[in-house]
Amino acid sequence: MTQCRENYEKAKELIVKAKRVLVSGHLSPDGDSLGSMIALARLLNNAGVQASASADINSLGKLGFLRGVKEIIPVRKLKRQKFDLFISVDCGAFDRLPPEVRPVAEKLPVICIDHHVTNTAFGAVSIVDPDASSACELVWRFAKWMMWKLDPISAEALWVGMVTDTGRFAYDSTRPGTMRAAGDLLKYGVRTTLINDIIYGTFPKRAIALKRIAWRSLHIWKNGKVAEVSLKREDFREVRGTKADAEDIIEIPRSVVKNEIALFFYQIPDRTKETRCSIRTRGDWDATVLAAKFGGGGHRKAAGCTIKATLGDAKRQMRAAVKEMMK
Repeated sequence: MTQCRENYEKAKELIVKAKRVLVSGHLSPDGDSLGSMIALARLLNNAGVQASASADINSLGKLGFLRGVKEIIPVRKLKRQKFDLFISVDCGAFDRLPPEVRPVAEKLPVICIDHHVTNTAFGAVSIVDPDASSACELVWRFAKWMMWKLDPISAEALWVGMVTDTGRFAYDSTRPGTMRAAGDLLKYGVRTTLINDIIYGTFPKRAIALKRIAWRSLHIWKNGKVAEVSLKREDFREVRGTKADAEDIIEIPRSVVKNEIALFFYQIPDRTKETRCSIRTRGDWDATVLAAKFGGGGHRKAAGCTIKATLGDAKRQMRAAVKEMMK
């Protein structure tokens, strides 16, 4: 706790000195990354510190409903902006930041707020807790310590991050502190039913089309312990889908009875030969062990990586890694 206070003090010192703060998270922001950057930027502004969040607004998908998205600076416009402090949220390594953000951030003092077990501590000040449910929970803790006042918009953004990173408070990462934070957020009128319907209850036609294709690719092996699905570039192009439309496809292999390791291979429509892989595990299996073999990272039960290979080769490489781990 002493070290935590020291890091809070160091972060506070940098924030107090700052005239303009840039906040950003990892590439293709999910609910936790987007929620924490929106909330933190708003909290800073409400506290009298000029701050802006930045992200690729074209990759937000259904998360674009969040109030506060309109204030986000598109990453392509960052060249015209000037900042004197950078705060990274929900990002385990500097190279996971959007490429447009990195040249801006590398010139500034950096505060890193994150919960990835594989975090590389790339900030001058690191507020990192792998046991936290989400970066949003850490932002909530810091806000309470700073005595910043939450409002409905910042509370809702933090709620979305906590809900999505805990699987609606069902994952092992949900701790008593998580529920205390969530309970506090509810005081600000979070629209829980609306959020649940948007994120988990309704899907655009292109997302449903991608799921249909992914279901056809389902491959189960190791006596049901391992299951995988995949999407090719052509699949995304066919339905005009994006990465955001495929956000929960990993739940297809994960839903198989007896599943212990779920894999989702996909290639976004670009000119590279890279294949991305989302990994989910149950029991004692550590997803970061598999992701780290390919330069990736994440959490024990949820991780990801980019394999510099075609889809077929990527599958063979990951399958070999899984077999080695399960010996």
